[in-house]
Amino acid sequence: MKICGIDEAGRGCLAGPLVVAGVIFEKSVEGLRDSKKLTEKKREVLFEKIIPNAKYEIVFTDNKTIDEIGLSAALKNSIIQIMTALNPEHTIMDGNTTFGVEGVEAIIKADDKIDEVSAASILAKVSRDRYIVEQASNFPLYQFEKHKGYGTALHRELIKEHGYCELHRRSFKIKSL
Repeated sequence: MKICGIDEAGRGCLAGPLVVAGVIFEKSVEGLRDSKKLTEKKREVLFEKIIPNAKYEIVFTDNKTIDEIGLSAALKNSIIQIMTALNPEHTIMDGNTTFGVEGVEAIIKADDKIDEVSAASILAKVSRDRYIVEQASNFPLYQFEKHKGYGTALHRELIKEHGYCELHRRSFKIKSL
């Protein structure tokens, strides 16, 4: 049975898109694990190995859409889009919820246990990081290349200093501000 693994990157970010990826392997790839447990260099190498050996779908939901419909709806829409594109026999996603999508099994820590979910984690993370680094030059005051939109002390300080830019999620309330 062909398994589709699904995972996301950017869920808790203060800026930039939510990126959800789905992967069905046609040929296995060695060395996979949760993207958060890999170096950036290792993620990049694995990304280039996954792409030619899998059917995959990567869905970007921009910050404005997240602000309009909410994070859960954005995740649900992304999962449905992936399942429609890949038409999997069985779908497993990382976490403890399926966001109400029928036919999806949620497994906690699946991104470190199941190769397809690990691969989805890597595709989502690398795709999102590349996008944010590309955008960094458009918003130099925010140093996105350093924190990738996550809520680091540096990022919060830069928001405090310069206010929000058009990449920021306005619906995310930051306690320190």
